[in-house]
Amino acid sequence: MTLPSADSGMATANEWHRPHIVCLPVRNSLYRIAAIRRPPEVGATIRVFSLQSAIVDHTHHSSDPAVADLRGGFTSTRFVLVEPSHPGNVGAAARALKTMGFSRLVLVSPRVPHVQNDPEAIAMASGADDVLASAHVVPALADALVGVHWSVALTARLREYGPPQWTPRAAAVLAHEQAVHGEIALVFGNERTGLSNEDVERCSALAHIPANPAYSSLNLAQAVQVLAYELRTEYLSGDDATARALAAAQASVRQATQGEPAGSRAASDEIESMFTHLESALVALDFLDPANPKKLMSRLRRLFARSGLEREEVNIVRGIAKHILLKTKRDGGDAP
Repeated sequence: MTLPSADSGMATANEWHRPHIVCLPVRNSLYRIAAIRRPPEVGATIRVFSLQSAIVDHTHHSSDPAVADLRGGFTSTRFVLVEPSHPGNVGAAARALKTMGFSRLVLVSPRVPHVQNDPEAIAMASGADDVLASAHVVPALADALVGVHWSVALTARLREYGPPQWTPRAAAVLAHEQAVHGEIALVFGNERTGLSNEDVERCSALAHIPANPAYSSLNLAQAVQVLAYELRTEYLSGDDATARALAAAQASVRQATQGEPAGSRAASDEIESMFTHLESALVALDFLDPANPKKLMSRLRRLFARSGLEREEVNIVRGIAKHILLKTKRDGGDAP
């Protein structure tokens, strides 16, 4: 059995020591298969393959010596391409990531199956075939954001509704602050149609590249390069005293007003479950008409996105929704 290598995408038996195959039980009686190889020059390498489509959590290492010893931003940042159409753009995006010291690429339902092995994608990766080969493929954006507590969607046009909007540089400052707390993601849309409103509303913030209004057409990989560059600059900045002071001030204000330190940030999937629960409660109260919802949920998403929800706060909102549903169900049962 030939498995992907950490460097070139494929390895032969004489290039690697014989792998040990380990089955790891996970939920729903499925198994993850971990192939452990120990090449003499880099130590143990673990490749995890899952029968589930969720993102596999594992340690990422950058080939860039400037960031190899850093923790946080470079290893906790995912770049998510939603329904990319052209294999060449996927390969070029992998190259853009590697040039900036990033390695985590996630593909949501790419048009070309097994695009990591497509000759055009490999050619456009131009030496970043390790990033390309290790890209995760998932069926939906919700799967790509599992475990992510903050995400920013890149959009080609300004939107009336949705999360707060920033320039790439301002978004990079926010990303730097958020990466300290856990996993973050940058989300890019399809080359032709961009991101749907539903996908945009799943994200915590928006980034918009202020290109020439007379000709603002940016290739997908170029957009990835712009954001990756801004993130690299911010992550490596030696003069980040302002960002640290801002984070410290926010923590101090929160502690002073609440009497306790900030809790752990809620992950994207937890926040989505909260919105589903809350929407059901609002429908049960007849406050939200599912046949004519207008912009109520969009505005609520924008409101909560500004607050940076913690896990305990999500649980509070879900507790309120649960009691609303129980109360309306009980009252409805008592009605003649």
